[in-house]
Amino acid sequence: MNLKSGIAKVAGKSSYWFLHNVLKGGTSFPGKFAMKIDPEVLNSLAKGYETIIVTGTNGKTMTTALIVEALKKKYGDILTNPSGSNMQQGIVTAFLAHKNKKAKKKIAVLEVDEANVKMVTKLLHPSVFVLTNIFRDQMDRYGEIYTTYQKIVDGIKLAPNATIIANGDASIFSSVELPNKKVFYGFKLPDDKAENDFKAPVNTDGVLCPKCDHILHYHERIYANLGDFFCPNCGYHRPELTYSVNQIIDQTPNSLKFKMGEKEYSIGIGGTYNIYNALAAYSVAREFDLSEEEVAQSFAENKRIFGRQELINYAGKEIDLILVKNPVGLDEVLHMLNTEKDNYSLVALLNANHADGIDTSWIWDADYEGLNKDKIKKVLVGGKRWHDMGFRLEVAGFNPGLMTTATNNDALLDEISKLPTKKVYILATYTAMLSLRKTMGEKKIIKAGM
Repeated sequence: MNLKSGIAKVAGKSSYWFLHNVLKGGTSFPGKFAMKIDPEVLNSLAKGYETIIVTGTNGKTMTTALIVEALKKKYGDILTNPSGSNMQQGIVTAFLAHKNKKAKKKIAVLEVDEANVKMVTKLLHPSVFVLTNIFRDQMDRYGEIYTTYQKIVDGIKLAPNATIIANGDASIFSSVELPNKKVFYGFKLPDDKAENDFKAPVNTDGVLCPKCDHILHYHERIYANLGDFFCPNCGYHRPELTYSVNQIIDQTPNSLKFKMGEKEYSIGIGGTYNIYNALAAYSVAREFDLSEEEVAQSFAENKRIFGRQELINYAGKEIDLILVKNPVGLDEVLHMLNTEKDNYSLVALLNANHADGIDTSWIWDADYEGLNKDKIKKVLVGGKRWHDMGFRLEVAGFNPGLMTTATNNDALLDEISKLPTKKVYILATYTAMLSLRKTMGEKKIIKAGM
C-alpha cells in the first residue's frame, strides 16, 4: 500500500465512523472521499480478498445477500455491500466499513451496477462473475439490453481467468464467446419437454436469436425472455445447465418452496424471480464447496433485506416494502401479489429522478390489469409522479373511489395508519423507497440509516 492509498484509507475510515455513528448514515460518501485522495484506493483495500461480482438488471441485491448468508456457513470473513450501494464509491465504502476477521479465506461478495463492472474489475481482479438477467431498464441511462450486456462483457474481458456463473435461461449470456470457465443455472421443470414449441408474447424484449436474428422459440418459458430457448433457424439453444430447479412446490407472497435435485429448499420471500436468485446463490455456494444441507440452512435463515420485500410493522399494519424499477420486475411482483390469499391495501409510489429513470412510461408495460382487484380494499398513490401513477391505475380498472393521493411521506404514513386492511404492500421506485425509509427512520418506525 503506497502513501496515497494509506492516507485515503485512514480518511475514508474516519469519515465512515463519523457519518455512521454520529449522523447515522454514510453509505457512499466515505468511499467518494477516499477516492478523491486516491482514485485507485479500491485496489489496495481489496488485497487478500477473493472477489465475487454479482451483476445484471434484476435480483442483484437479493442474490448477493443469499450468497453471503450461504458462504458464512463455511468461511469466516465475508465482506459485502449490503444496502445495494453498487457503484464504485459505495463498494469502496463497504471495504472501509468492514471489520477484518482472522480467517484462512477472505471473500468479498459485491453487487456491482452493470455500467460499473469494467471500472470495478480493473481494480478488483474478481475470481467469479454472477450474471442474473438482462432486461430493459432505465433506457435513458443503460440503453437497450444488448448495450447493457456489452458493458458487462467489457469488464469480464479484463478477467479471463474468472469463472462466469450465469443464468442459462437468458439467451444473451451464452451469446458471446469468452475464454472464461462457464457455469450455467436455470429451470428444468416437468413441463419442459423437447416437443414443446412456442414463442414468448409479442412485446417481450430479448427474444431475437443472438446468432441469426430470428425469433427464439421455447420448450418452456418461465417469465419474460427466460426459459429453455432454441432457435428453429440456426439451432442456437440453451447451454447445458450445471445447476437447476426441477420443481416449484409452493408459492405465497412471503414464502417459496422448491426442489433442486432431490432436496427441498424453503425461503421466506415470494416471487418466481426470487427462485432464480436463490438458484444463483446455490450455484455459487456449490462452486465454493458448500454442501446442500449448508445451503438449505442458509436459505431457511435468510433475513428480509433493505427494500426487497422488507417487512415493516407500523400502526398495526404488516407492511411489505418492495422495490420496483422496470416492467419485467414489476410484472413479477404483480404476479406474486396474485398469490396473496388475504385482503390487502396497495401503495404505489412513483418518482422520476435519475436513479429511478426519468422516463416513467415503463409503468404502462406492466400488467396492472391482471391484478386480482377483489383482494385490494384500498389504494394509495404517491411520489413525485403520483398523478401518472394514479392515472395508470385508473386505466387498469381500479375504482377511483378506492384511491387516495398522498403527496408527501408524512401524509402517506398518516393514510397508511388508516387503511382498512392489516396487510399493506408498498411498491416503490428507488428514490421513493429511500425517501420513505428516511422518513420512517426519523420517526423511529425502522432503524435509522441505510
